Amino acid sequence: MSFLDFSFLDLLDILLVAFLLYQLYRLIKDTVAINVLIGVAAIYLIWKLVEALQMELLSEILGQFIGVGVIALVIVFQQEIRRFLLVIGSTNFTRRRMFFRQLKFLRDEEDGTAIDYSELVKACTHMSQVRTGALIVLEGDSKLGFYSSTGTSIGAKISAGLLESIFNKNSPLHDGAVIISGEKIVAAGCILPLTEKTALPSRFGLRHRAAMGISEKANATAIVVSEETGEISVVQDNQFRHKLSATDLEGILKGE
Repeated sequence: MSFLDFSFLDLLDILLVAFLLYQLYRLIKDTVAINVLIGVAAIYLIWKLVEALQMELLSEILGQFIGVGVIALVIVFQQEIRRFLLVIGSTNFTRRRMFFRQLKFLRDEEDGTAIDYSELVKACTHMSQVRTGALIVLEGDSKLGFYSSTGTSIGAKISAGLLESIFNKNSPLHDGAVIISGEKIVAAGCILPLTEKTALPSRFGLRHRAAMGISEKANATAIVVSEETGEISVVQDNQFRHKLSATDLEGILKGE
């Protein structure tokens, strides 16, 4: 038996742990959660140090704190844990691969439920030209019934004219978000959660922060039209893309 018995499974184990740590870092970077994680790691290192120095009283106190640390971490990081599980269980995780994308295309063809995004793109393009602020959320695999209930029920087919009238500055619903499920506008004037990320540029307002927030909490695609600049932005899979043209927007919505 050699001094260092290192097999392929050991290498695979290390790579998997490294991957999970990287995904964890991606989830909590630019949020206050990373400061909490650093604090917890510091307390753990201090506990090991005082234990090595045989400082029994302090070691006992810190040991009791570490003993309930798992429960405390679940409470503190409940949002990040939810996002991590959403990434693991989301079909978006596999949709990035062309094979699964083709399977989805074939399934939509068979069911006859392919969505026509032309009206949506038309509305966003015109609102961008006249600088009308808008926030539109497209429901993914995660149902958005809770957020829909915070607004006014619409239940109408997607229409450029209807979307533009909702976000007109004189409309009582223009400040909230529109939620779309399938080919229907489910609700308007909806209240969305704001992201906790601190690295967003200051020029991004509440609409952009709400778009990022709903993307973090649900498998949804959020479209933002800036009232100040007219720029069209999309948040999908926690990725923020802005300064999009009509062609870019349509390509993203169709998964191209």
